[in-house]
Amino acid sequence: MKKLLIVAHTPSKNTKSLAQALLDGAKNDTNIIDVECLIPFDADAQAIARADGLILFTTENFGYMSGALKDLFDRVYYDLIDSKRGLPYALVIRAGKDGTGAQRSTESITKGLGWSKVQEALILKGDFKLEFQQQLYDLGQAFAIGLNEGIF
Repeated sequence: MKKLLIVAHTPSKNTKSLAQALLDGAKNDTNIIDVECLIPFDADAQAIARADGLILFTTENFGYMSGALKDLFDRVYYDLIDSKRGLPYALVIRAGKDGTGAQRSTESITKGLGWSKVQEALILKGDFKLEFQQQLYDLGQAFAIGLNEGIF
């Protein structure tokens, strides 16, 4: 069974609900893949090494990825630089402004790791909207199906 790892920085009630929607979509009551969701401080190189796919969820903090996600990259970068090339991943950014700084900083690191972006970053901008939950549910479901079917 393929494994999807979701690494989600969830500092608020709203971001926790978004991460839950992403997880629910990935599981989608079908259990076609094994899904694990961790906060960045609980993730490590071994968790990523076991994954066949990865979804990164970060908040935009001061025009950058969250410090928690940056901490994860600092801890795992050199352990994974050669071993996980081609790892399919998706990026979700919860942005109060435009999210481009968080996108740029995260994608520069994933590019260095040689990971394969399966879609453009999903940037959830502005005030919290309930439709964000549906967007994340759909992303989780599509990623799980794509991983299971070998599309990526």
